[in-house]
Amino acid sequence: MARWCYRHRLVVLLIWVGAVFGLGFAGSAAGTDYANTFSLPNTDSTRAYDLMEKAFPQAAGDTDTVVWKVDEGSVRDESVRSRIEPKLAEIGKMAGVGEVTSPYADGAGGAARISENGRIAYAQITFTEQANGVPKKTVEDVVDTAQSAERDGLQVELGGQAITRTQEPPTGIAEMVGILAAAVVLFLAFGSLFAMLLPLVVAIAALGTGLMATSLLSHVTDVPEVAPLLGSLIGLGVGIDYALFIVTRHRRGILRGLKPEESAVTALNTSGRAVLFAGGTVCIALAGMLVMNMRFLDGVVIATSLTVVLSVLAATTLLPALLGLLGMRVLSRRQRRRLAVTGPESAEASGLAARWSSYVERRPRSTAALALLAMLILALPVLSIRLGATDQGNHQESTTTRQAYDLLAEGFGPGFNGPLQVVVAKGDANALVSTIRTTEGVAQAAAAPPSQGITVIQVVPTTSPQSKPTDQLIDRLRDEVIPASGAEAHVGGVTAIFKDFAAVTGDRLPYFVAAIISLGFLLLMVAFRSLIVPLTAALMNLIAAAASFGVLVAIFQWGWGTELLGIGKEGPITAFLPVIMLSLLFGLSMDYQVFLVSRMHEEWVHTKDNARAVRVGLAETSRVINCAALIMICVFSAFVLSGDMEGAMAGIGLAAAVALDAFILRTALVPAAMHLLGNANWWLPTGLEKRLPHLAVEPKEEPETGEPARSAVGASVVHGFVRDAEGAPVEAATVTLRTKGGRQLDRVTSLADGSYILTVPAPGAYLLAATAVSYGSRARQVTVADGPLVHDVELTESSEEEVEADADAVN
Repeated sequence: MARWCYRHRLVVLLIWVGAVFGLGFAGSAAGTDYANTFSLPNTDSTRAYDLMEKAFPQAAGDTDTVVWKVDEGSVRDESVRSRIEPKLAEIGKMAGVGEVTSPYADGAGGAARISENGRIAYAQITFTEQANGVPKKTVEDVVDTAQSAERDGLQVELGGQAITRTQEPPTGIAEMVGILAAAVVLFLAFGSLFAMLLPLVVAIAALGTGLMATSLLSHVTDVPEVAPLLGSLIGLGVGIDYALFIVTRHRRGILRGLKPEESAVTALNTSGRAVLFAGGTVCIALAGMLVMNMRFLDGVVIATSLTVVLSVLAATTLLPALLGLLGMRVLSRRQRRRLAVTGPESAEASGLAARWSSYVERRPRSTAALALLAMLILALPVLSIRLGATDQGNHQESTTTRQAYDLLAEGFGPGFNGPLQVVVAKGDANALVSTIRTTEGVAQAAAAPPSQGITVIQVVPTTSPQSKPTDQLIDRLRDEVIPASGAEAHVGGVTAIFKDFAAVTGDRLPYFVAAIISLGFLLLMVAFRSLIVPLTAALMNLIAAAASFGVLVAIFQWGWGTELLGIGKEGPITAFLPVIMLSLLFGLSMDYQVFLVSRMHEEWVHTKDNARAVRVGLAETSRVINCAALIMICVFSAFVLSGDMEGAMAGIGLAAAVALDAFILRTALVPAAMHLLGNANWWLPTGLEKRLPHLAVEPKEEPETGEPARSAVGASVVHGFVRDAEGAPVEAATVTLRTKGGRQLDRVTSLADGSYILTVPAPGAYLLAATAVSYGSRARQVTVADGPLVHDVELTESSEEEVEADADAVN
């Protein structure tokens, strides 16, 4: 398929352009129909909601609030009324506004909307549609009209879901900032404008089609409003990363002498397979959310999985077509000139990555201890995690919704912003009201006129919606007050719904974690033919999750830097966020584990030397993994600018998770642990080995120009280190394997740590020679048996060439 896409690039491009614009047009014409239902089946709050919906179907529009405060005097003063009442009347006449309830109306209802000290009052604006259906222009007109009544000594603020929409930054700001940051990282990594653009174009195409398809699906199934944001967050990250892995492999192939088409086909047949496997694991991890049996999460699974699937599809079809268009221009001008002058270059790992890999090999215990200690310290805050819901009290202090929230709390008590609704189906509602009023933690309670035999009691707690005492009040009403009254009643309202959501999430979370860990364990066991590798990966994923949630708690729950980051006031962690974050985190962690361990496994198959396998695997993959992680960190962190608290939480949490996973776990803790475990890493019981299906993450590669074939049937290897007389590694030494008659069989160049590996066609006696600049040459006869031979070479400065015969084989 890669070759077909490469050769028929114009057809592929036209198909993708048509898909992007076609879905874009259809999505724009159809609009969106996102749902924000957090209720859960068989919970008390859902029963209350169902009864209210049946008895009061007319209460369908969004209700928002206008709040005003005077510094001196009373809101009843004529000077205040003369400014406020005309504005409320003007708002009431606007299209899209159903009703305005004023505190200046006659009756007790109006008086109840003025605080006891007379300095704060509020009016309620009921729109004809829910918040998402109210035109933004209408809401902006309401805000401007109400705030035009302000003067010195008179403050006017507005709160509510519809009002919140006026404070949202322009759509796409977070995505654009993330893309620009990723572009900088890609340009620094590739040094080529065209190569930089490739992952961005692929990710944008996948993201655009994914978002438009999600908006269309919202008309036929329940998709929550936060789903597209999360789809953008994960889709942009994996879309860029998947293309990055393939483009990096393609560029390496060209630099090693392959023609552009062959290099593209090889890249798709190797790294492209890994991308397919990685994308599949991400989707499986996302599908794990279905274990939670929450309808709200079903739409999140659809949006995020669809975006990931389209990212994989774009990387495996659109990308090879773009590679065909660019040809050699995927390299920078300097690289093309150097390739033309000096010919193909070696792609062996060197520099910082190789030195760090050697350091981890020499000091695995200290490296593992320091990495584990850092992760455990970061994980400590997770012990105090509290799930709940964010509200307008968590907005930034400068926003009108936060100001309105604080004014209502000041004038009517902290519980006024999160009233409970006790819905009475049977029994004496008046007696229940009297009992509730005397209950600890209740500021006030009042019953609305009944409808169809249903009575709703509005209960205002003495504490804020996000506080523990409010949760305790809900439990007290459900477990003690209502059963003692003999009435059939249920406690509902937004606060109760989120409390139930958090409780159900906490109960089902262990099953969810067990499901995705078990599935990940099985996939890695089949891929790498090992029990220890997947077990280590599962443990590392749990450590990464704990540390990332620790960071999340410290920032969003403890408030360490929330105002500095511009994300508002601290509060509980959104109830559904752990499920979504764990799905994304386990999927992304699996990606990095696959790319890291697949290279180690390849080396282990060739050499049966665990130390070399881990060292080479880390040296050759750490750079691209760290680059991919840096891009994801930029993309995720940019979602702080989304204007959505849940989006900011997910962005910061995932950015922290990726940073810890890539820079501490995969770069330090995993390789250090694998060095300590030794050959046990690759142990699999013989009986299990025979029964497991074979799943190749990457196929065996044909040798590229300048690279010896390693996987011939019956072949073995000679490997070891080239060192000087003092034991220091000798880099760029030429190591050659010849027959006794002098025919060359293989030639390689030693890496930065002095390591080398040569392919041996069959057991027997051979001549191994090594030479390096500033050193003499050294040759030795080696005898290779059935397995790999470990042979270290020592070079001394200005030594004479010598040939030593030694029939001893070291296995």
